[in-house]
Amino acid sequence: MNKDSKILVLGHKGLVGSAVIRELEKQKYLNILTTANVRYDLRLRSSAELVMYDFKPDYVFLCAAKVGGIGINNEHSAEMIHDNLALQTSVIEACHKFNVKKLMFLGSSCIYPKYCPQPIKEEYLLTGELEQTNIGYAVAKIAGIIMCNMYRKQYGCNFISAMPTNLYGPRDNFHLENSHVLPALIRKFHDAKESDKKYIELWGSGTPLREFLYIEDLAQALVFLMNNYDESDIINIGMGKDISIKELAEIIQEIVGFEGSIIWDGSKPDGTPKKLLDISKINNLGWTATTELKKGIEQTYKWFIENYEISRL
Repeated sequence: MNKDSKILVLGHKGLVGSAVIRELEKQKYLNILTTANVRYDLRLRSSAELVMYDFKPDYVFLCAAKVGGIGINNEHSAEMIHDNLALQTSVIEACHKFNVKKLMFLGSSCIYPKYCPQPIKEEYLLTGELEQTNIGYAVAKIAGIIMCNMYRKQYGCNFISAMPTNLYGPRDNFHLENSHVLPALIRKFHDAKESDKKYIELWGSGTPLREFLYIEDLAQALVFLMNNYDESDIINIGMGKDISIKELAEIIQEIVGFEGSIIWDGSKPDGTPKKLLDISKINNLGWTATTELKKGIEQTYKWFIENYEISRL
């Protein structure tokens, strides 16, 4: 990308999109475009084409998606598969129709099989059964990856697909019912502290292992890949180390300052037992994450406190 290239970030209000914009600004890109002033429903092909017609971007970061934690993925599975399939299909086709130079499609580490060899290499995709609690979202993302590759094969489109691990950071969703595990824990511990509770209940056994990547690191990786990666194969983005949910909860408890106890509700689902990405491919290209987990959580909690009225919605 040149510094004056027209770069469209779809999903600019979200965790990923807002971080990509901050990173582009930090790197002095001059022509960053968003749909901030006009409301488009990207699930509709006509709206996606109108966006491309209005902005005529050279490069597109597709950060818009319908996302959530185990609860919302499980209970709203039809919406997850429908909305994500509709949105990404419309945008990918519109990028082809309007000759976008390059599209960055974002998948997720949840696309990999539930019982996958660890760490998870990119070639493990479609080699086993998916985790049932988020199968709708995962299937939609897999379809997006395949669609990008088919458009590359048939039309020569430079569409690439990146697979980030679990993300967190400023502007995350801290809603108790539909957020991911890390921001949900921040909210639960904070509210328990403010209410002077003696204990809090958390889902599952606490034993599953998860990898977490600070959102600013992801944004750096995405801009890096847009400038340095042009292959059809998917590419993982992560930290290269994982932690149990129990250990994660204890770190957050310490940072928040909650002095009560934790009760684990074993009747609730754990999800995939372990999910650690093999990040050797992106490391070999020259990119490595730099934000350690505790520091990232401290920065995220600071943002949460400073933006409490909007972050708790």
